[in-house]
Amino acid sequence: MYILKAEAAFDSAHFLSGYKGKCANLHGHRWVISAEIASENLIADGQFRGMVTDFGDIKRDLKNLADEFDHAFIYENGTLKSAAVAVLNEENFRLIEVDFRPTAENFAKYFYDRLSRMGYSVRSVTVYETPNNSATYID
Repeated sequence: MYILKAEAAFDSAHFLSGYKGKCANLHGHRWVISAEIASENLIADGQFRGMVTDFGDIKRDLKNLADEFDHAFIYENGTLKSAAVAVLNEENFRLIEVDFRPTAENFAKYFYDRLSRMGYSVRSVTVYETPNNSATYID
């Protein structure tokens, strides 16, 4: 089994609605996405001969996914009052509403699914919310 690993990072803010603890407050992270792409075989011919995939492609695609969330306030659908969203939009803050609680666990699955839909044979995705704390999704 061959396994490629690529990483990308983004900075964003979030909060955990309904959580009883520090993370209920708005706070930020330097999120790191670490993706593993697996294959039993290497490409047999052409310019990609001897590769699982072009590292340039996976790095580009992973960076593009990270850039979608970079320097944004990520919040779960239904957790902010519409008036709060309106005020933040009026101030031109970059808001991203997601359909899941924005935890490292949910982001790991989210990025796993997005990379899989791009055609990558994803083995796992790990999302770090701090240098010492991460969540991994493996299907």
